[in-house]
Amino acid sequence: MAETPTDAVHSILIKIQESISALRSDVSQFRQDNRAEHERMEAVIRKQRRDSAGMLVVMRAAASDFDERVSAVEERMAALEARKT
Repeated sequence: MAETPTDAVHSILIKIQESISALRSDVSQFRQDNRAEHERMEAVIRKQRRDSAGMLVVMRAAASDFDERVSAVEERMAALEARKT
């Protein structure tokens, strides 16, 4: 009867060892997947920052151009008003 518990303990220890090994490989795979996803998100964030900076430059240029055009119209209006008087 002493042999049966010893055999059960041995098989239980083997199963625990196998599950630990499987867990380690799962954790390793998770880390690789997580690292790849993190790098992908960093690339997307860098792209969005570049896009935002470019959009800001375009908006500033458009506002500057608009301001120049409005100033030109104001100058023409002032010249026309000066002529009338």
